[in-house]
Amino acid sequence: MAMDPLLSTVQQLLGVPDDLERILHAPTRSYMRDTEATASTPVDVKEYPNSYVFIVDMPGLKSNDIKVQVEDENVLNISGERKRNEKEEGEVKYIRMERRVAKFMRKFSLPADCNLEAISAACQDGVLTVTVPKLPPPEPKKPKTIAVKIG
Repeated sequence: MAMDPLLSTVQQLLGVPDDLERILHAPTRSYMRDTEATASTPVDVKEYPNSYVFIVDMPGLKSNDIKVQVEDENVLNISGERKRNEKEEGEVKYIRMERRVAKFMRKFSLPADCNLEAISAACQDGVLTVTVPKLPPPEPKKPKTIAVKIG
């Protein structure tokens, strides 16, 4: 993209870098962390006749480290964070540290037939299972009979 010579001269006089546009529109650190957390969280989604089930691997997390929320009326948000044990930090020397402190996050748009009031979640052996029951199908509308008058 060609730059206006006057603008280029003003930027040089003010010491503004040429790639100011890139700097101003770069993603924030929190956005990058959330993107990485979303990309690194595998999820299986199953549909049963009466429910949807989300199965998420959350290794090393306790149930109080996991959040399951419904946002904006129909978005299921599953998140958690594995933290380093602060109690050990002062008295231990790591030789190798491959398991990283990490965030886990996934968001799903729920279908209209979900019963948002009856969602349940259980975590066992590092696997989170979120069950979203379906609402019963609506009763089929009965045809309305209209009396035909003579004349």
